[in-house]
Amino acid sequence: MNFGNQAPTIVVLKEGTDTSQGRGQIISNINACVAVQEALKPTLGPLGSDILIVSGSGKTTISNDGATILKLLDVVHPAAKSLVDISRAQDAEVGDGTTSVTILAGELMKEAKPFLEEGISSHIIMKGYRQAVSLATAKIQELAVDISDKGSENRALLERCAKTAMTSKLIYKNADFFVKMCVDAVLSLDRNDLDDKLIGIKKIPGGAMEESMFINGVAFKKTFSYAGFEQQPKRFKNPKILSLNLELELKAEKDNAEVRVEHVDDYQAIVDAEWQLILNKLKQIEDTGANIVLSKLPIGDLATQYFADRNIFCAGRVSGDDLNRVILAVGGSIQSTTTDIRPEYLGTCDKFEEIQIGSERYNVFEGCTKAKTCTLLLRGGAEQVIAEVERSLHDAIMVVKRALQNKLIVAGGGATEMEISRHLRDYSKTVAGKQQLIINAFAKALEVIPRQLCENAGFDSIEILNRLRMAHSKGEKWYGVDFEIENIGDNFAKFVWEPALVKVNELNSAAEATNLILSVDETITNKDSASNSGAPPQGRGRGMPMQ
Repeated sequence: MNFGNQAPTIVVLKEGTDTSQGRGQIISNINACVAVQEALKPTLGPLGSDILIVSGSGKTTISNDGATILKLLDVVHPAAKSLVDISRAQDAEVGDGTTSVTILAGELMKEAKPFLEEGISSHIIMKGYRQAVSLATAKIQELAVDISDKGSENRALLERCAKTAMTSKLIYKNADFFVKMCVDAVLSLDRNDLDDKLIGIKKIPGGAMEESMFINGVAFKKTFSYAGFEQQPKRFKNPKILSLNLELELKAEKDNAEVRVEHVDDYQAIVDAEWQLILNKLKQIEDTGANIVLSKLPIGDLATQYFADRNIFCAGRVSGDDLNRVILAVGGSIQSTTTDIRPEYLGTCDKFEEIQIGSERYNVFEGCTKAKTCTLLLRGGAEQVIAEVERSLHDAIMVVKRALQNKLIVAGGGATEMEISRHLRDYSKTVAGKQQLIINAFAKALEVIPRQLCENAGFDSIEILNRLRMAHSKGEKWYGVDFEIENIGDNFAKFVWEPALVKVNELNSAAEATNLILSVDETITNKDSASNSGAPPQGRGRGMPMQ
């Protein structure tokens, strides 16, 4: 064919670059996301199974926490990685619902797939999903129960929220023990600053899970100690606590130093001066009246023996996090010098004690005057068990924290999903055209949560879902899988509860991830080779001819 004077066709993509586009590409991305969803489905709910993940280095992790599993799984497909992102975002924002958000996102994509195959534009599906999420969020706000005016029931509802977060975890059999620990931990913090980082968690291998301890204050592992430490007292009542960022050790100069002396007496004077410097510091510390001396930097054998002779407890090399939490709990401030230490710079607590827990010794500060922090000492027979207990408690603590902050809770056990599903089905009947089908598909996708709860528990999901639909059509808005199976009865305090924020974030994240996948209709993969020379990847503009 003769093109005459037409400009030659330009190849923009590198040699070896793979490109795929169109409806087939969207469906391929959906299939990859559904594969991730299928891997997580068996872990949902109180009777969900755990997954054993072995890393390349041989480290094993046993968990059913969605965020943990997706973080450890090596998800290669670029579209499927969006599910990893929403799971991490859910964990960071509300702490719970990481498995549910992934399963719901996969189900929304699965429901969108038939529409794509029938030729409906992905933009129409996205518009319908956005409308459905808006309606669902408004319905959650309407359903939510405000716990701020519940008075004495407030703690009971918080405990129900914490127990709901533990239902699918390893510690569910010990939930009554750990629920009290979680609620106590959050309530011990300042209500205006519910920072979960102020809750210290220490893992001590050995013992049973119910030997775990809640410390209303600070506890940290005994630090490295020098000779004379055993002679120091290990128990105080109403002690004065001094926190330092100062090294109390007699050692060689850090910098190069040269001193020329002519007589032995001059050398002895230099040695005596070095000793006198540290002895002066120790005397100044003693004069403050402190019973306990803590320091970020080492406290050497001379200082340790000096303090032991005067019935003062000392601990050097205390980690920054532990020392900061000690100060928050007992008051005072960190001093970088021993001169002019005023009484207000010292902290105090009701009781200090060094106790033996398993094979370790821990320094425990209890009854703190400014207790805005606490410590959980976790026990367990294996490191994997303790790690899973820590993950479970993190989820429960975050849920209690969000419930206290937002004051709105909704029913769990699939009840909220079924009520929103009923609401969307009723609304879809008032809408004409394709949007009716898409909103209806969103409503159907929400049923995946109660369905999977039933399947993982070994119940007939078809029969129970039919009962749930019937109950919700009659106005039973709190009717969920837990109600159906356990036959709880109409008792407000016994429902499975969770913060409304968990559901709102879950729905929004799942819908956003689905719309993101539906909006991608072209994937360009650059071939990895040495010839690329680090050049940035290039794309092809719409409508440009390819040679």
